Amino acid sequence: MNIRVVQIFGFLFTVLGWIFVACTMAMEYWKITAIGGLGGSNIIKVAWYWSSLWRACFTDSTAVTNCIDFPVLWSVEDYIQGVRGLLMSGLTIGMLGFVLCLTGMECTYIGGKDKHKNRTALSGGICHIISGLSSFSAYVLYANNVSAEYFNPNFVGLRFDLGTPLFLGWVGSVFEMAGGVFYCVSVGKLLSTQSPKEAKAEETKPKTGTELYSKSKIYSKSKIYSKSKLSSESRLSSESRLSSESRLSSESGLSSRSDLSSASETSSSLGSSVTSGSRSDRRAFNRNSYV
Repeated sequence: MNIRVVQIFGFLFTVLGWIFVACTMAMEYWKITAIGGLGGSNIIKVAWYWSSLWRACFTDSTAVTNCIDFPVLWSVEDYIQGVRGLLMSGLTIGMLGFVLCLTGMECTYIGGKDKHKNRTALSGGICHIISGLSSFSAYVLYANNVSAEYFNPNFVGLRFDLGTPLFLGWVGSVFEMAGGVFYCVSVGKLLSTQSPKEAKAEETKPKTGTELYSKSKIYSKSKIYSKSKLSSESRLSSESRLSSESRLSSESGLSSRSDLSSASETSSSLGSSVTSGSRSDRRAFNRNSYV
């Protein structure tokens, strides 16, 4: 089954269970008993005594109800105070689980990277399981006290039966715990099917628009910097090539000039030597002819 489908089922189960538990706190008839009108009595007299977490009431056969509200917190029986505390704690933890699960679900775009989202979803699932256990314990505590009075042969007083809110609360607690298990299973399935390379790739992969924008901005800046660096390097290389060529041309010009000057010097020296040789020969010839 797809991981998103599992998480959506978990969300639906937890929402339904939390609503059931919240409704039972305001419901009446947590325990109820009926007297009169039994055993073939000719005179029908029926009355109902029932109680909730907040008050105790009496309804007669004419549908007139008289109730007594529990005045203050410490005037209530101990087990009722314990039930109230467990239910309120369970609802509070369940609300925290809703926030964590909405942040950590795969189909939402909040919560950061997948690694952080998985941790958040797992924490939310654990919160829902604790919430369901707390609510379930509250209903068990209330039912245990009612059943103990009902089955005690030495108890003197009205024997109450379990009311509808207890059964609805048990169903809601089971739904909420099942939703928390769905969340935990989805995270475990996701971690088991993900290889180390994929996990590393998912960690490095940006998930939000802000991260994508920042990554693209950094990439564009690095690209511009690399282009400017390449252009400056090419400009420097062209300048160095031009300077080397000009230096080589100047050196070649100087060498050619020095060669020309040396050649002219050698030719002038040869000419002078030839001239002096011809002059000496001419003098010797003149001297011989005179003799």
